[in-house]
Amino acid sequence: MDIYELFLRITLGFLVLFGLARIMGRKEISQMTFFNFVSAMAIGSIAANLVVNQTLSIRYGVLALVGWTIFTLAMDFIDIKSKRGRRITTGDPIIVIKDGQIVEQALRKSRLDMDSLNSMLRQKNIFALADVNYAIFEANGKLSVMPKEAKTPATKEDVKSITMTNAIYPMATQVISDGHVITNNLNKLHLDENWLQQQLKQAGFDSVEDVFFAEVQKDGSLFIDKKEN
Repeated sequence: MDIYELFLRITLGFLVLFGLARIMGRKEISQMTFFNFVSAMAIGSIAANLVVNQTLSIRYGVLALVGWTIFTLAMDFIDIKSKRGRRITTGDPIIVIKDGQIVEQALRKSRLDMDSLNSMLRQKNIFALADVNYAIFEANGKLSVMPKEAKTPATKEDVKSITMTNAIYPMATQVISDGHVITNNLNKLHLDENWLQQQLKQAGFDSVEDVFFAEVQKDGSLFIDKKEN
């Protein structure tokens, strides 16, 4: 492959890939579902081979890109027209928090751990799980959150009727995860396991192993999520 053929392949690869990306639309970028992910990887791989693999002719490389794009557009059409087809190619949203309680089975199904869930909540400006009413893990990998009514943004009228309490801690802190005490976090809050056991007994829990998740709120109270049987 000489320099001119390489330049031609690079130019054609860029122009064809750019044009096809425009045809496929914004969905490929903004909503990265399972199929979109596979499609984007395949098209990128074909484009790379078109540029650097001299055993692949330019004509066949361009035809492969166009063919895969047509296949992608056909699957998008199925997504629009068929709900059953959309379930196969895209998947269903999964409720991971329902009525303020963690749905452990849904977490396992979506392969999410508590650290990942808390990280996604923080990206929604929610720093305490106790503030969440519903959380839905969307098919595109994003988390949709509905805060509890008391935690929704207040209007000027609402502010007049709110009495603010002094926070003991700067933010909610996780102290139990999947039945295990996080001793380091307790120490940072200047609390110990005796305090934790007392709080659990008051809430009707005999053992830490019965608790899936617990965190100390800013006001010093303990939010507890019971482990599923």
